[in-house]
Amino acid sequence: MIRFYIYSVLWLMLFTATAGCSQAQSGKKPAAVLPEKVFTLPQIPPVLISPGDRASYLVAHYWDGFDFSDTTLIARPEITEQAFADFLDILPHVSPDESVKALRGLMASASVDHTMLMYFTELAGKYLYDPNSPFRNEEFYIPVLEYIVSLPDLAELYKIRPRYRLELALKNRPGDVATDFTYTLSNGKSGRLSGIKSEYTVLFFNNPDCADCISTKAFIVGSALFRKLVLAKRLTVVAVYPDGDLSLWKKTTYPPAWINGSNPALSEARLYDLKAMPTLYLLDKDKRVILKDAPVGKIEEWLDGKGGWVGGIYDL
Repeated sequence: MIRFYIYSVLWLMLFTATAGCSQAQSGKKPAAVLPEKVFTLPQIPPVLISPGDRASYLVAHYWDGFDFSDTTLIARPEITEQAFADFLDILPHVSPDESVKALRGLMASASVDHTMLMYFTELAGKYLYDPNSPFRNEEFYIPVLEYIVSLPDLAELYKIRPRYRLELALKNRPGDVATDFTYTLSNGKSGRLSGIKSEYTVLFFNNPDCADCISTKAFIVGSALFRKLVLAKRLTVVAVYPDGDLSLWKKTTYPPAWINGSNPALSEARLYDLKAMPTLYLLDKDKRVILKDAPVGKIEEWLDGKGGWVGGIYDL
């Protein structure tokens, strides 16, 4: 099992491994001992003192000692996958430009071998795309996908899934105006996202019988902050059912202060990346995306002024 570390750059430590052998008592020449395969961090120059400078150097040179042509390392997750997870831990400590450059550099290095390239592509999907990953970060995943789909010598077969994911990842990013859509209320009336007038809007894409959706709805209902903002008409919660079983949706109740709408065409039209339910967005008064596909707790923290959003990473 891969361990998830949260490192402070101030406390990043370099490590080396040495292999020793004892002299045989028989007088025979000892057999050669092959060095154990390990992942070695680069030596950070001692002149780099500030955490930011040290992080920048470490990210830029992180993979210098890794042999991308050695495909046996793919079968050593305690080395390669752990190194990848630790690499992702460091990226939030550098600028977005540096993180993008480092991720593209990693994929370019992995391109020395097709098997290694596919391995790191899968690792990126597992850690940066999977909804259950603590490292999930679309802004870090985008440069990986862009690199894969741009490779001229890579067969189109290997680009199908990355191209599809990239298409969705590039939609409704933080800072973008959210894609407008219509919704139909249970009484048959309709409305548009762009027609909602409030300081903030929470889009709550959900499926009524999804366990996580039910718990998320309960969280919002039970939150004093959400309730206060909704009652003050500063926040509008829009529960959107994007699938086709309208009978199920009509049986479900939502707080009367919410907008409860359906649009069965949303999933098929792929206007939003709805890879898992629920999916939540926080929008500002101009319907620009503040938080994309964010946990409800993080939305509450942002609204409470205790959290922010930096390069796609929660900075709390």
